[in-house]
This record gives sequence, structure tokens and C-alpha cells, in this order.
Amino acid sequence: MLPAIVFRQMHRPLSAGGLHHGAATTLKHVLGVGGSSFVNCLNRYAAATGFIRISFLDINQRRNWDVARLRLYADAKKQTLHLRTLQGRDLLQGVIDKQRAEFIERKNFLVDDIREARHKVQERVREKIVEIREERENIMTIPNMLTISRAILSPYIGYVIVQGDFTMGMSLLVVAGITDLLDGQIARRWPSQASKAGSFLDPMADKLLMGSLVISLCYSELLPMWLAGVVVFRDVFLIAAGFVIRYISLPPPKTFSRYFDATHVTAQLEPTFISKVNTGVQLATIGISLGAPIWNYIDHPALHGLWYLTGVTTVAAALSYVINRRNTFKIIQKKK
Repeated sequence: MLPAIVFRQMHRPLSAGGLHHGAATTLKHVLGVGGSSFVNCLNRYAAATGFIRISFLDINQRRNWDVARLRLYADAKKQTLHLRTLQGRDLLQGVIDKQRAEFIERKNFLVDDIREARHKVQERVREKIVEIREERENIMTIPNMLTISRAILSPYIGYVIVQGDFTMGMSLLVVAGITDLLDGQIARRWPSQASKAGSFLDPMADKLLMGSLVISLCYSELLPMWLAGVVVFRDVFLIAAGFVIRYISLPPPKTFSRYFDATHVTAQLEPTFISKVNTGVQLATIGISLGAPIWNYIDHPALHGLWYLTGVTTVAAALSYVINRRNTFKIIQKKK
């Protein structure tokens, strides 16, 4: 309403000589302010109410403007501002659409990359599963069953000897020796019955049998303590070496279940010649010492000589495993 009131008062023509005086009088009559103060007030009013600033208004040059022309000019400015607003909005929408398209493109790239990585992981897992299946073998063979039965029988033989039933102990020792002889013959004669697991199970069963017999004979005072200590130390050393080699040869992942999975073979044991000789000497010593109370030749000089021979071959067998460790324990490499 303020611009309309002002320009109704300004609609009356003013003389050139009295323009400044008349304008000042008119402005003072309307607002009580001078010409420049009036323009400033009008600009502030226009800015506060949403109109375009009228800083271009000069009373000397625009004295003939009326309210209608001022409204038309203001509407034109408002339309221009509206068009610029629409253009700015379209420009901002274009930037937003462009950023959105780039974000979608990056998202699709990441999704494709994740899918490709997942497929690669799945393929790798399948390859590992195939490798593990190829590394497994059938351990339920006749030689392995004989070996396991000998290992189970070993503690009972030791118990019988401790109880003083040497005749029964001798009989069970003969049975254990027959199983040891049969499992090797069957594995060599029929290759389908041979297994890499048997290369570990057989010596482990022999160590368990020897340990049970040596400890029980030493307890019954049929074997010297120093010889029992040498034999047991050597067997414990070999068993510990077997556990270490199992851990080294086991491919990742090295889990508890895979470590004790007998079907997952990772290494093979090749006994040395001196070790085979020592096994025979130990069996002979155990059998002869066990037969001493049965056939009454306890403390015979030949028996003492056999004990020393057994001690020497036991130490030599342990050293042979250390010296020829690269040829004794063979890690099974996976096929590529």
C-alpha cells in the first residue's frame, strides 16, 4: 500500500524550478522524511515484502510514473526472478542427477567387484576341498587293522607281565609278533592294501609294544633300568618328531580336527636300515628276557651281552633318524 500512496501524491506534475522543494514537501507530507530518505525507506519496504529493490528510482527522472506502471515493472521483475529461480532449480536438479548417476555407477562397480571376489573365493574353496579329498586315503585296510590290534594288545601284555604271568605274556608276545609280520607281508604283496598312514601306524604300534614290554620287564627286574631308559627315550623322541612333522606338513587351515584326521595323510616315514636291525634286536632281547624266568637262565652272561648290543643299536637307530632326516620323513606335496 505504501508505494501506491506515495505515487498518488507524486502523480501531480511538478514545476522544474520547484521540483526539489515540491518533492521534499510531498515526501514530508506523506512520510515526514526527505527525498533520499524516502527512497531508502521504499527500498527497505520492498525488500521486506518481497518486491524488487527500487534503487533505480529517481524522482527527477521517474516523476511521471504512476502506480500501474510501477506494478507492471515489479511484476516483470518478479517474473524474471521466478524464471531465474526455475533455471537455478533445473541446474541444481541436473547436478543432483549427475551425482546420483555417478553414485549408482560406483555402487554397481563395487557390487560387481564384491561378486567377482566372492566367486573367486568360492572357486578357491572348491579347489581346496578337491585337494583335501585327493589327499585322503582309505585307512581301513587289513595291515592297518592288524597294526591297530597290536597297539591295543600292547598295554595288556605289559599288565600280564607285571602280574607275574610270564607264560601268558610270552604267548601274547608271539601273537603280537605274528601280526607285525603279517601286516608287512600283506602290504608288500598286495599294493591295494598299502597306505601312507600305515607307514606311521606300524612304527607307532611297535614303539607302544616295546614301551609296554620294556617298562613291565624293568618293573619285574628282568631288564636293567638303563636299557629301559634308553629304549623309552628313543621311542618318545621318535613319537615327538612324528607330531612335529605332522604339524609342519599339514597345509592350512591347521585345525585340531584336521591334525588328528588319520585319513588326511601329509607325510610318509621311511625307516632306516639300522632302525630295522634295531627293531629285530629289541624284539629278540624282549623275548629272551621274558623267557628267562620260564626256562631258568636269569643273569646269564649271554643275556647281559645281548642287553649291551640292544643299547648300542638303539642309540645308533636314533642317530640315523637325525642324520638322514631328509630321506626318512617325506612330506607329501599336493599335485598341481
